[in-house]
Amino acid sequence: MTNAMANQTVSLKDSKPHYAILDGLRGVAAIMVVIFHVLELYTAGDHTKQIINHGYLAVDFFFLLSGFVLGYAYDDRWKTMTMKEFFKRRIIRLHPMIIAGMFFGALLFYFQDAPMLGWGSIHDVSILKLILVMIIGFVLIPIGKGLDIRGWNEMYPLNGPAWTLFFEYIANIMYALILRRTTKTVLSIFVIIAAAITIHFAFTNVNGDIIGGWAIDDPLQLRIGFTRLAFPFLAGLLLARIGKLQYTPNAFFTTSILLIILLSIPHLGGENNIWNRLYECICLMIFFPLIIWLGAGGKIKGQKATKVCKFLGDISYPIYITHFPLINVFMAYTVNHSLSMAQSWQYGLLTVVASIAVAYLSMKFYDIPVRDWLRKRFLSSKK
Repeated sequence: MTNAMANQTVSLKDSKPHYAILDGLRGVAAIMVVIFHVLELYTAGDHTKQIINHGYLAVDFFFLLSGFVLGYAYDDRWKTMTMKEFFKRRIIRLHPMIIAGMFFGALLFYFQDAPMLGWGSIHDVSILKLILVMIIGFVLIPIGKGLDIRGWNEMYPLNGPAWTLFFEYIANIMYALILRRTTKTVLSIFVIIAAAITIHFAFTNVNGDIIGGWAIDDPLQLRIGFTRLAFPFLAGLLLARIGKLQYTPNAFFTTSILLIILLSIPHLGGENNIWNRLYECICLMIFFPLIIWLGAGGKIKGQKATKVCKFLGDISYPIYITHFPLINVFMAYTVNHSLSMAQSWQYGLLTVVASIAVAYLSMKFYDIPVRDWLRKRFLSSKK
């Protein structure tokens, strides 16, 4: 690439490239989530002591990336695409792995019995109730305390991270009904309002951070969920519409390291945790959009780098939606056998490796074949 090409600024809508680096970044963030959940065991319920402390912000990064990719992929297709077609495409893309994640959670449920972790008496849950909760989870209907089978107040007790897909679907619906029609000016106003709401919540909630969003019948958790969704999704959509791509050398390496560092920064203390609140707002509103902008403008050079980004992108969604049952089995085994971190770190590492393996196998032998079949069956084209 010549220097002139390297310095060229191009419109997002002019080039329509496939963003391989963004695929890779999604995989990096997903693996960081797995490591974050493994290390949760060693914090005695206090996530402020977590080693990969801000790993939960990967969810907000996913929402930002989702808004960017959705706007980029679909904004200019509505003249030839119906709303029904859009929803079919999104369901085909997202839902097979939701079903797989719920089934996997049910399959491993009785191996997660750990009363010391406050998970209730898993062995007392009947098979019929387990199957009922699984089937409800298949269609992503959130449940409340009445059907809780773990002892936590979660929308999806068989597969906790599925709560983010609940909000992802809401974002997709809002995009199809409203946001696709908004001008850049109106969308900018929405982004500013969402940013103000996020900042207000970050600096007024009692926890000192924005972690949460996984309960349907807890007003605070619902508020956190919608707050975490609003700004990043809207900002990603706006970035796709107004952004200019600037070529960045070594973009994948640079953005990956930056993302890992941001998610690994320790909890920042101080009076009323003001620094931690400020840090999270800066990540959401400055660094995460910057990472996506740099990644979208970068280029992958060499077959090895291309394969790495493709692999990470391919497993990113499967690993996110299937890893949590394995995490729970690891936690239950470690606690039930009273193992310290020094005694159980190898099991934690094995859990990360197993999560990647399960993600790859489910992607290759389930997700891709099922989505291909659904496209042929229900879509007019495979694009």
